[in-house]
Amino acid sequence: MGRNGLFVATALGIAVLVAVPVAAQTFVTVQTLPIQTTTMTPQQLLTDGKNGKSTIIAGELRIPAPPDKTDRFPAVIIAPGLSGPATPLQEWAQIINNIGIATFMLDSFAGRGFLSSPLDRVSLYRLNGVVDAYRALALLADHPRIDRSRVAVMGFSWGGPAGLYSSLERFTNMYAPSTAQFAAHIVVYPGCDTTFHDDTKTTGKPIRLFHGAADDWTPVAPCRDYVKRLKSAGADVALTELPDALHAYDWSSLSTTVSLPEARSLRACSLEEGDNGAVLNGKTGKVFTREDPCIEKGVHMGYNAAAYQATVQGVKQFLRETFNLTSSSGDIRK
Repeated sequence: MGRNGLFVATALGIAVLVAVPVAAQTFVTVQTLPIQTTTMTPQQLLTDGKNGKSTIIAGELRIPAPPDKTDRFPAVIIAPGLSGPATPLQEWAQIINNIGIATFMLDSFAGRGFLSSPLDRVSLYRLNGVVDAYRALALLADHPRIDRSRVAVMGFSWGGPAGLYSSLERFTNMYAPSTAQFAAHIVVYPGCDTTFHDDTKTTGKPIRLFHGAADDWTPVAPCRDYVKRLKSAGADVALTELPDALHAYDWSSLSTTVSLPEARSLRACSLEEGDNGAVLNGKTGKVFTREDPCIEKGVHMGYNAAAYQATVQGVKQFLRETFNLTSSSGDIRK
């Protein structure tokens, strides 16, 4: 059964536990678990969080130890972009496992029926990923192999809001479990095109963003402005801009630049939250829709080795410092 099929099966209630030697220095126990979550419209999510559709999705938990051990591990919840839990994200899971940290790979799409083109998944409102991340945190907080006080979240592209906005007090109060809180937030080439109410009031946990300076799908400029606002409000936040890096600069399989002429980008949009959970075009004041004139087509993706290695080193250093780990753990990807 392929990985997507495995996630769909799990979303239907089948749990899978296997142990696999993913590398000479790291033995990983893999467990696929269902997650009860909710699918909501922007208005539902930004107001009371009620009347959404009950949904079962899945996640893959990878613990860097054989199943007969009893240690509790720190963990990183990984929220993928539109491609879902594809190979590049699996490489990130291995990198994190190799420094002694468990990973939990979310699949926000398969359980919701998004099984075809990744570009079709854009219709799922991005902040649903924030709720999914909190639901995953609640699951891990009760897992016997996870240290609930040391769980971070890492979001990529569409999953960027899960990494970024889960740091906000507002959404934490609305959706986070009472038993745990994220210890850190990592965000890789997210979209920062929307200004939300109270979006500079954070939990105080550290936030680190990594973004390609040449990204034309989710440009870095709005993130730069948001980071400035967060810093002014006293947040522990830092943005690393990677020169000449496009969207998906960490995908080593992209040996040449890929053009996606039909992919839609909000790069020309400046959105803001209005009254009663409405998302508005900040320039026109009208309610934003998927047919808004500010939406443009045509984006590029491409691997950038220097940017990727800089991000790997930055993420590993941040996690080691956050979780008080030594640098002596087995580590294949330098």
